[in-house]
This record gives sequence, C-alpha cells and structure tokens, in this order.
Amino acid sequence: MTDTFARDHLPPPEAWPDLLLLDGPSRVNAAVELLAHEGTAIAGSWSYDELRSRAEAIAGALLIEPGNRVLLHAPNTPEAIAAWFGILLAGGIVVATMPLLRAGEIAKVVDKAQVRRALVARALAEEVEKAGELEITALEDLPSRGSFEPVDTAADDVAIIAFTSGTTGVPKGCVHFHRDLLATCDTFAKSILDPQPGDVFSGTPPLAFTFGLGAAVLFPFRFGASTAPVARPPDLLDVIGRHGVTTLFTAPTAYRALLNEDVPYSLHTCVSAGERLPAGVSDAWF
Repeated sequence: MTDTFARDHLPPPEAWPDLLLLDGPSRVNAAVELLAHEGTAIAGSWSYDELRSRAEAIAGALLIEPGNRVLLHAPNTPEAIAAWFGILLAGGIVVATMPLLRAGEIAKVVDKAQVRRALVARALAEEVEKAGELEITALEDLPSRGSFEPVDTAADDVAIIAFTSGTTGVPKGCVHFHRDLLATCDTFAKSILDPQPGDVFSGTPPLAFTFGLGAAVLFPFRFGASTAPVARPPDLLDVIGRHGVTTLFTAPTAYRALLNEDVPYSLHTCVSAGERLPAGVSDAWF
C-alpha cells in the first residue's frame, strides 16, 4: 500500500509551475542517484559503498509504507545522513527538524505532517518524546550493514517536507519531489559551484534547513564528492583543517568570525546565506 497523505494535500496540478528547462526520467529515487558513486562519501568515516549499505540497512529496518512521513531529528552527523538516505530508499518522506527545537515546536511539525515514526539522536530524544505519540528509534540503534531493494518512486513523488522556521506564524511545510532534489544539483550546483569528485563540502547549517541539505548531502553526492558534516558549529574550523574542506557553506556571522582565524588554504568556494552578507565581510574575505 501507499500512503497518499502528502500528495492528497498538494495544490491541484494546474497550479504547479511549468518545468521548461528540466528533462529527466519519469521514475527516479533521488537517494539511488545520489549514492551511485565510488570513493569517499563522508570524510573520515565511510565510502560510498559503506554509506549505501548503511542506508539500505536502515531502509529495511524502517518497515514503512511508501509515502509515510518520518521525522529526522539530529545534528549533522554521518548517522543522520545515512538515515536521511534510508528513508528515501524505503519510499518514505523525510521531515527533518532543527536540533535545537523544543517539544512544542516539534509537535506543530508532527501534527501538520501527520508523522508517526521518528529517527532521533539519542541525546535529543526527550523533546521528541514529549512532542506526540511517535514510534521513536535512536539513530545509534539502527543497523550498520544490510541490503534493500530501493522503492521505485516517481519523479514527482514527495521526497521531503521542509518546514519553515515559524518566525512569522505556524511553520509551513514546503514540499519537494525527488526530481526537485536532483534539479537543484543540476542547475545551481553544477553551474555555480562546479563540484568535482575531489571536493570536500562542509558547513554549519542543519540538514533541516535546505541550505544545509544542499551543502552536506545533495551537492557533494550528486557529483561524487565527499562531505564533512559539522555536528557543532564551534567545530567548523577544526573540520575544515582536518578534512581539507574545499567548499564551505555558512552564514555571514561565521565568515566574520573566521576572518580572525588561520583558515586553511584548501578552501576554494564559499557560499553565504541565512542573513544579509555585509559588503565589508565579503570584501575582507576575498
């Protein structure tokens, strides 16, 4: 069976935008495409083969129906990235939330997306437990190796629901299809960032923020590059130096702070978002 909740709540097809410049297969699972590489996937941790095996093991352990929404509540870690892929391989829909959210804020997301299953970093489980009646599994308890036949999803099946911060009202769920995730890679990332297999991506935005999802998952993995996730923003400089990060995503505040540090010369591309980038910070950085 397929859970049609997300599709049933989309606007009518005639209200969708026309995709004039994008052409691709009618059926595609974004996770399959993003994992179809060799070499290092997560710097200092796993190869693409190892990440694929972990993701497939998680997909098999989830026991969900295609279309089920799964909450992902964790800092940026290799385990969180594997869980993100596992949900998509199983045909599920990722509903990621910011690690700092409290129970009341998580509850709004859970209610709106009608989530019943959650994958959570153990240290953050308490707030999720208070957010609603959820079947919760700690990321640390998920299997590490396995095999799973990915669910055959349509290109316009829902892959993620990314919720807004709620600063101007109740959080709004922004729906993205499998094809959308790949399209951001094949347009912005390909044309502007020009990722190469030897690049190492990193940054401070969380996976629940699509800025962070592109930085840590979509853009590097679409092109066979690797990612160096930052679980704690204060660790950013150490991660850059330890893994030879080449492509950095963070906010102007962090770039301003990095001006006072001995930044490794491995960096060649830097992306700023989240707030206005002052000209002074940009000029000083260059």
